[in-house]
Amino acid sequence: MDDKSGVAQKGALLNGDLSKLAELAQSLVELSGNHFEKIASSFGADLRAHLSDWQNISRELSQSGDLPAKFAEYVTDAGQRWILFLDIMREVGNFAVEQMEGGERLVLVYDFNVVIDGRTLERPTNYLLVQIQPPEGVQTDPTLRPYMIIDPRAGHGAGIGGFKSDSQVGVALAHGHPVYFVIFLPKPQPGQTLADVCMAEGAFVREIAKRHPVAPRPVIIGNCQGGWAAMLLAASNPDLTGPVVASGAPLSYWAGVRGKNPLRYSGGLAFGALPAVITSDIGNGVFDGAHLVLNFELMNPHNTWWSKYYDVFAKADTEGPRFKGFERWWSTFYFMNEAEIRWIVENLFIGNKLQGSQAFLGGRAPVDLRKIKAPIIVFASQGDDITPPQQALNWIPVVYGDEREIRARGQRIVYMVHEDVGHLGIFVSAKVAQKQHDRIVTTLEMIESLAPGLYEMRIEKKIGEGTSAYYVMSCEERNVADIRALDDGAGDEKSFALVARLSEFWVNAYEFGARPYVKALASPALADALVWSHPLRARRYLLSDKNPAVAPIGTFAETVRKERKPADPSNPFLKSEALAAGLIEQTLKFWSDVGAAAKELMFISLYANPFLMRMNEGYTPETDAKLGETLRELPEVEAALAKIEQGGFAEAVVRMLILMARSRGAVRQSRLERSNLILRSTEPFKSLGDELRSAIIHEQTLIIDFEPEAAIAVLPKMLPTLDERQRAIALVEEIAGDPLEMAEATARLLTVLRETLQTQAPVEPREKSLQA
Repeated sequence: MDDKSGVAQKGALLNGDLSKLAELAQSLVELSGNHFEKIASSFGADLRAHLSDWQNISRELSQSGDLPAKFAEYVTDAGQRWILFLDIMREVGNFAVEQMEGGERLVLVYDFNVVIDGRTLERPTNYLLVQIQPPEGVQTDPTLRPYMIIDPRAGHGAGIGGFKSDSQVGVALAHGHPVYFVIFLPKPQPGQTLADVCMAEGAFVREIAKRHPVAPRPVIIGNCQGGWAAMLLAASNPDLTGPVVASGAPLSYWAGVRGKNPLRYSGGLAFGALPAVITSDIGNGVFDGAHLVLNFELMNPHNTWWSKYYDVFAKADTEGPRFKGFERWWSTFYFMNEAEIRWIVENLFIGNKLQGSQAFLGGRAPVDLRKIKAPIIVFASQGDDITPPQQALNWIPVVYGDEREIRARGQRIVYMVHEDVGHLGIFVSAKVAQKQHDRIVTTLEMIESLAPGLYEMRIEKKIGEGTSAYYVMSCEERNVADIRALDDGAGDEKSFALVARLSEFWVNAYEFGARPYVKALASPALADALVWSHPLRARRYLLSDKNPAVAPIGTFAETVRKERKPADPSNPFLKSEALAAGLIEQTLKFWSDVGAAAKELMFISLYANPFLMRMNEGYTPETDAKLGETLRELPEVEAALAKIEQGGFAEAVVRMLILMARSRGAVRQSRLERSNLILRSTEPFKSLGDELRSAIIHEQTLIIDFEPEAAIAVLPKMLPTLDERQRAIALVEEIAGDPLEMAEATARLLTVLRETLQTQAPVEPREKSLQA
């Protein structure tokens, strides 16, 4: 009987897996169709546009009476542009070679002073803290909140956050804030780990706080990979850091939308962490960051190998400074120790352990992002193909469970999603700096005055023009469901969990098998030879003055600039060139899209296979785990509810303001400014200080979250006299603004508050006020 039961059970499991396999096949067919339709639609539209352009050019060629002269004009122009193009490439190559041979010039456009050299710390690192010197005409105030910017260490050098005057650095300086920058040298210190780096950055923050004893705690801005570094720093030093701004920073590495985010599949198709370990072994214990840069370049081959170079060739007279400025950063390739890259890959890119509090960083306990006390501002973009919004935001539901836990723990998370800017544009674009980063800098104090919770920052409108223009923002209350809605579900995370486990298997097999032999073959000489022969370096070396065939181009370019004869824009041969370039770009993009689709289909075929997923039974993540049911048992919540009837004027006003904001669901910048001004300049709030004022806001938020009706009912006990009640209501109305502009629910709540406190209630619901 038992044998028959076991056979039946196994048969049921087999049938279930076969059914899942059929569903997988069906979903792959549908996904293939979607990819084909999307690629065909894009390719077809571009092809029709090119054909239309070719018809117009053919008509011009057939009707032109002086084709030989126009052709000669075009040949002269193209030849001169070619020399200028090669000269631009030569200058980029020279800078890259200088860096490769030991130069340490950064792309920062600002002067700076070294404050701490990480090589002198107890545990040496290749990180340095520098203070940015304000340019002429700009003054900073040491009593204002200082900023510390951490750039990504993802293969390139530091400085991209201050790459232009209109940048994160420039915006902070323009508003009078002292700015510090975390830079790193090309090669790590021997034995350096990420735990050492985090400790060094903690020492940096302490030094900044020491230099600005009157100012609030420093803001930490982390760009891309610097974002998770900033989060590690804040979680490891919660009492040191001020608000954390994570710009284009991946924190939830398995997240993404099918059909849009192919980069996340790369680890599963490349044996997980194994390539990083092998590459580090061959590199004599050091990982070459050029491999990471090459991975980025392979994402968009149409741009990497054609478009960005053709743009320089086509605009050789004007495009040089912009291209050289960016390439001086893109062409610098830095290194990591094996321990550093391995921790990053195993805990972040492949393991995705940080969001689940499973990543150990030197200490005995794992890093817990819930320990971060200061507000967290997340800046993501729908146009970011490296860190899509899902990877920037999906850690929030995992870490906190739901929005009630965010409030219960006193945290303020504000996120902003740009419509279309690309990954680097998030922290490089001048327009983004003038708009989004400017709002972040100017509203941080107001964000700290928000009640704990999850908010979306929205840029509502632009006021003024030119240099005096500024943007107005609002913070709209959100819940975890809004974050999840950006994704197409967390079901595919089971496949990534399988990749993580297989990665451990492959690395273990390598370590027990081939690794001793690989390390025996490795040597400093072999490592250096591999570094110099890397295709990204070899390409730049060949296009530098180190190449005798390239060195004379600088002289030729000077002659060309003096004798430059650009072709007329209406020249049909010039138009033909642009058309041919467009066709080449279109073709490369087509095959790039096909490759991305094939990568996604291959990954899903392998790792969503129900038979293969049996290998990971018991290790799959609980994507629907909820923590909200036990929140009331948190000590902070129990302590707050025990004080529901306690407090006086300050607690009552804060409670009413939070209730009003909750009824609106959003807080405009004007209300935030009024609230911040009044709560910092009016007694009894002024004498409370920032920490106590923040503690009152947190406590009252918890009371409203768990006992909203009782929170209103006991207000008369907190304000026993009529004078106190009238003053409190008047202050709430002053901050809330014109009753005629209130939402109906907010006006109705104000009426309830007045009735509860037994004061006169001239405020009526919105529709009645409008009728009057």
